[in-house]
Amino acid sequence: MSQPTEVLIVEDDVRIAEIHRRFTEKIGGFTVVGTATNGEQAKEWIELVQPQLILLDVYLPDMRGIDLVPFIRENAKEADIIMITAASEVDVVRHAMRGGVFDYIVKPLTFDRFKRSLEHYRSKMQQLEHQEKLSPDQIESLWNTSSPGAEIHVDTSPKGIDPLTLEKILKCVSGIGEEGITAELLSQESGVSRSTARRYLEYLISQRKIYAELIYGNVGRPERRYFQV
Repeated sequence: MSQPTEVLIVEDDVRIAEIHRRFTEKIGGFTVVGTATNGEQAKEWIELVQPQLILLDVYLPDMRGIDLVPFIRENAKEADIIMITAASEVDVVRHAMRGGVFDYIVKPLTFDRFKRSLEHYRSKMQQLEHQEKLSPDQIESLWNTSSPGAEIHVDTSPKGIDPLTLEKILKCVSGIGEEGITAELLSQESGVSRSTARRYLEYLISQRKIYAELIYGNVGRPERRYFQV
């Protein structure tokens, strides 16, 4: 099992920093290794722990967070950055883009937006960790931040899960509406057997891509329907 991604929080408001910590720890695969409330503290933490991911605010009491980016690039070359800030000035956004910032989240922060960003980051890091060579589609997906669901998934599937079949199932699942989908409907859409469709749907539940509910009709047995997370 992969080690959790070590996260450093750089945020001057201790209440907001605590929210970021709690949000991070609710998402699997991440662990907070420290919190800095100003730029100088952040530099010390960065040099000391070499975090893999830095959640960085712009407005710090002693400097702008965006001005930390060159320091991070020089002293923690393997670190990635997600900006979480109320700053909307063009020069700040431009500096973030030029500094290779992975994502830019504008406050006020919601857990759904935070979770989507970290899960998107985790997915991309898994692709880079488990693949020696990437296809053109996979390379394009690494820069596609607008549609996380369109990413190309890495072949780290367990026994009985074929990557090509999984890709076909994912395309069908991506079109699930509010009414959800059953294994039988998925079987018809994808061309696989109903038992195969059910197996892949249950696998996607284990990956937290979808969830299932028992829907009770007027007559007959309840049916298991699957919905996007």
